[in-house]
Amino acid sequence: AHVTQTTLYGYIKTRIGTRYALMFEDEVFSKSINIAKWNIYMASLSDCTLYVFSYLIDKKKLQQNDAEEIFLEIINSEKNNGLDDKLYENTKIEFTQRLKEIDWNSYHDDKPFKNSSLSLYKWSPIADNLKILDKEIVLNSIKLKWNLVENDFKNLTKNLYFN
Repeated sequence: AHVTQTTLYGYIKTRIGTRYALMFEDEVFSKSINIAKWNIYMASLSDCTLYVFSYLIDKKKLQQNDAEEIFLEIINSEKNNGLDDKLYENTKIEFTQRLKEIDWNSYHDDKPFKNSSLSLYKWSPIADNLKILDKEIVLNSIKLKWNLVENDFKNLTKNLYFN
Protein backbone atom coordinates (compact mmCIF):
# COMPACT_ATOMS: atom_id res chain seq x y z
CA ALA A 1 0.00 0.00 0.00
CA HIS A 2 2.85 2.38 0.84
CA VAL A 3 4.58 1.83 -2.50
CA THR A 4 1.29 2.22 -4.35
CA GLN A 5 0.27 5.42 -2.61
CA THR A 6 3.61 7.19 -2.69
CA THR A 7 4.25 6.48 -6.36
CA LEU A 8 0.71 7.14 -7.57
CA TYR A 9 0.14 10.34 -5.60
CA GLY A 10 3.71 11.49 -6.23
CA TYR A 11 3.25 11.06 -9.96
CA ILE A 12 -0.09 12.88 -9.93
CA LYS A 13 1.33 15.72 -7.85
CA THR A 14 4.34 16.07 -10.12
CA ARG A 15 2.23 16.07 -13.27
CA ILE A 16 -0.51 18.41 -12.02
CA GLY A 17 1.72 20.82 -10.12
CA THR A 18 0.20 23.65 -8.14
CA ARG A 19 -3.40 22.61 -8.93
CA TYR A 20 -2.84 19.26 -7.21
CA ALA A 21 -5.06 19.93 -4.17
CA LEU A 22 -7.83 21.41 -6.29
CA MET A 23 -8.08 18.30 -8.44
CA PHE A 24 -9.25 16.24 -5.48
CA GLU A 25 -12.39 18.39 -5.33
CA ASP A 26 -13.31 17.19 -8.81
CA GLU A 27 -15.61 14.18 -8.36
CA VAL A 28 -14.71 12.50 -11.66
CA PHE A 29 -10.98 12.87 -11.04
CA SER A 30 -11.34 11.57 -7.47
CA LYS A 31 -13.18 8.50 -8.76
CA SER A 32 -10.44 7.87 -11.32
CA ILE A 33 -7.79 8.09 -8.59
CA ASN A 34 -9.73 5.59 -6.51
CA ILE A 35 -9.95 3.17 -9.43
CA ALA A 36 -6.23 3.59 -10.11
CA LYS A 37 -5.35 3.19 -6.43
CA TRP A 38 -7.15 -0.13 -6.09
CA ASN A 39 -5.88 -1.59 -9.37
CA ILE A 40 -2.28 -0.65 -8.67
CA TYR A 41 -2.56 -1.88 -5.09
CA MET A 42 -3.89 -5.28 -6.18
CA ALA A 43 -1.03 -5.68 -8.67
CA SER A 44 1.47 -4.57 -6.02
CA LEU A 45 0.07 -6.93 -3.42
CA SER A 46 0.26 -9.80 -5.89
CA ASP A 47 3.86 -8.97 -6.83
CA CYS A 48 4.89 -8.53 -3.22
CA THR A 49 3.32 -11.81 -2.10
CA LEU A 50 5.00 -13.75 -4.89
CA TYR A 51 8.32 -12.01 -4.21
CA VAL A 52 8.24 -12.79 -0.49
CA PHE A 53 7.44 -16.47 -0.96
CA SER A 54 9.87 -16.88 -3.85
CA TYR A 55 12.68 -15.34 -1.83
CA LEU A 56 11.88 -17.39 1.27
CA ILE A 57 11.60 -20.63 -0.71
CA ASP A 58 14.80 -20.06 -2.67
CA LYS A 59 17.05 -18.35 -0.15
CA LYS A 60 15.69 -19.48 3.21
CA LYS A 61 14.46 -22.97 2.30
CA LEU A 62 10.82 -22.39 3.22
CA GLN A 63 8.92 -25.64 2.64
CA GLN A 64 5.33 -24.63 3.37
CA ASN A 65 4.01 -22.35 0.66
CA ASP A 66 0.99 -20.44 1.94
CA ALA A 67 1.15 -17.69 -0.69
CA GLU A 68 -2.35 -18.25 -2.04
CA GLU A 69 -3.96 -18.54 1.39
CA ILE A 70 -2.28 -15.39 2.70
CA PHE A 71 -2.97 -13.40 -0.44
CA LEU A 72 -6.65 -14.34 -0.41
CA GLU A 73 -6.93 -13.51 3.27
CA ILE A 74 -5.50 -10.04 2.61
CA ILE A 75 -7.76 -9.24 -0.33
CA ASN A 76 -10.77 -10.60 1.56
CA SER A 77 -10.04 -8.11 4.34
CA GLU A 78 -9.65 -5.33 1.76
CA LYS A 79 -13.28 -5.80 0.72
CA ASN A 80 -14.14 -4.14 4.04
CA ASN A 81 -12.00 -1.17 3.00
CA GLY A 82 -13.80 -0.61 -0.29
CA LEU A 83 -12.28 -3.12 -2.71
CA ASP A 84 -14.76 -3.48 -5.57
CA ASP A 85 -16.29 -6.96 -6.02
CA LYS A 86 -15.38 -7.16 -9.70
CA LEU A 87 -11.75 -6.19 -9.07
CA TYR A 88 -11.66 -8.64 -6.17
CA GLU A 89 -12.79 -11.49 -8.41
CA ASN A 90 -10.45 -10.52 -11.26
CA THR A 91 -7.54 -10.26 -8.83
CA LYS A 92 -8.23 -13.74 -7.46
CA ILE A 93 -8.32 -15.18 -10.98
CA GLU A 94 -5.12 -13.41 -12.07
CA PHE A 95 -3.26 -14.44 -8.91
CA THR A 96 -4.32 -18.06 -9.29
CA GLN A 97 -3.08 -18.01 -12.88
CA ARG A 98 0.25 -16.52 -11.82
CA LEU A 99 0.63 -19.27 -9.22
CA LYS A 100 0.40 -21.88 -11.98
CA GLU A 101 3.19 -20.24 -13.97
CA ILE A 102 5.65 -19.13 -11.30
CA ASP A 103 9.14 -20.52 -10.80
CA TRP A 104 9.47 -20.12 -7.04
CA ASN A 105 13.26 -20.41 -7.15
CA SER A 106 13.82 -17.56 -9.57
CA TYR A 107 10.83 -15.20 -9.44
CA HIS A 108 12.42 -12.94 -6.82
CA ASP A 109 15.46 -12.39 -9.09
CA ASP A 110 13.66 -11.71 -12.36
CA LYS A 111 11.85 -8.35 -12.22
CA PRO A 112 9.40 -9.45 -9.52
CA PHE A 113 7.60 -6.10 -9.44
CA LYS A 114 7.11 -5.72 -13.17
CA ASN A 115 3.31 -6.12 -13.05
CA SER A 116 2.80 -3.46 -10.38
CA SER A 117 5.13 -1.11 -12.25
CA LEU A 118 3.15 -1.52 -15.46
CA SER A 119 -0.06 -1.16 -13.48
CA LEU A 120 1.07 2.22 -12.15
CA TYR A 121 1.79 3.31 -15.70
CA LYS A 122 -1.51 1.97 -17.05
CA TRP A 123 -3.90 3.13 -14.34
CA SER A 124 -2.51 6.54 -13.39
CA PRO A 125 -5.16 9.14 -14.26
CA ILE A 126 -2.85 11.12 -16.52
CA ALA A 127 -3.46 11.93 -20.19
CA ASP A 128 -2.03 9.23 -22.46
CA ASN A 129 0.08 11.70 -24.45
CA LEU A 130 1.78 12.78 -21.20
CA LYS A 131 2.17 9.23 -19.92
CA ILE A 132 4.16 8.32 -23.01
CA LEU A 133 6.65 11.07 -22.14
CA ASP A 134 6.77 9.92 -18.52
CA LYS A 135 6.99 6.15 -18.94
CA GLU A 136 10.66 5.66 -18.07
CA ILE A 137 10.47 8.03 -15.11
CA VAL A 138 7.27 6.44 -13.76
CA LEU A 139 8.64 2.91 -14.05
CA ASN A 140 11.90 3.93 -12.41
CA SER A 141 10.12 5.69 -9.56
CA ILE A 142 8.20 2.59 -8.51
CA LYS A 143 11.23 0.38 -9.12
CA LEU A 144 13.24 2.47 -6.66
CA LYS A 145 10.46 2.17 -4.06
CA TRP A 146 10.39 -1.60 -4.52
CA ASN A 147 14.18 -1.74 -4.19
CA LEU A 148 13.81 -0.22 -0.72
CA VAL A 149 11.18 -2.82 0.19
CA GLU A 150 13.42 -5.63 -1.08
CA ASN A 151 16.39 -4.35 0.91
CA ASP A 152 14.30 -4.02 4.06
CA PHE A 153 12.89 -7.51 3.63
CA LYS A 154 16.31 -9.04 3.07
CA ASN A 155 17.62 -7.25 6.14
CA LEU A 156 14.67 -8.41 8.25
CA THR A 157 15.16 -12.02 7.16
CA LYS A 158 18.95 -12.17 7.13
CA ASN A 159 19.05 -14.51 10.15
CA LEU A 160 15.92 -16.47 9.22
CA TYR A 161 16.28 -20.04 7.96
CA PHE A 162 13.78 -22.87 7.71
CA ASN A 163 14.82 -26.48 8.22
